[in-house]
Amino acid sequence: MLFDITRGELVGLFGADRIATMPDGAFPPSVADTEGARLLRAVGVPMGTLALREPDEGTGRLPLVQDVVETGDFGNAPEGAGDWPVIGWLLNAHLALDPGSGTVHAFDADEETVRELHTDVSSLVHVTARFQSLLEEFAFTDDEDEEAGFERLEREVERVRRETGDLDPLPFQDDETVWSVVGDEIAMGMRFTAGSPGGRSLYG
Repeated sequence: MLFDITRGELVGLFGADRIATMPDGAFPPSVADTEGARLLRAVGVPMGTLALREPDEGTGRLPLVQDVVETGDFGNAPEGAGDWPVIGWLLNAHLALDPGSGTVHAFDADEETVRELHTDVSSLVHVTARFQSLLEEFAFTDDEDEEAGFERLEREVERVRRETGDLDPLPFQDDETVWSVVGDEIAMGMRFTAGSPGGRSLYG
């Protein structure tokens, strides 16, 4: 794993009821014993910014890429990508796990593009946790004007980008990745909930 993330660390940050995990049996046998699948079952990801995919009620299994998009429409889709399990949803992209390499790919059905988004699942959990923590903990202070507050927020977003990129360049490799878009939205104050410290300052 690129990032050392434990279940206890996430629970300490968000509480046990805010951590989503994959149930046993959600992955096909060819994927179940991979590091990424084990991490999603045992550690999970915080709820909010990223939505984990729900397994099918009938089979108990995650859908495959070929079940949710027409893989033939994706000219740059890697060979065999249709058989990868879909593990989540971020903005307008289906997130799929390549069991061979352990990488997480983003399939954008609107743009009909696919690209590597994370080198491994630990990177996905890391970025999700960092941004979710920022959204829930950042506060605009009374002794700074609005411009200064947003400059400080932008620096916090940039810190997530920089510290992630030191180990995994994929999530923020350019301005077009879904995580880059999410980061820009956070920096503009678009993703704070009304009940968060930042949201109360923005929305009253």
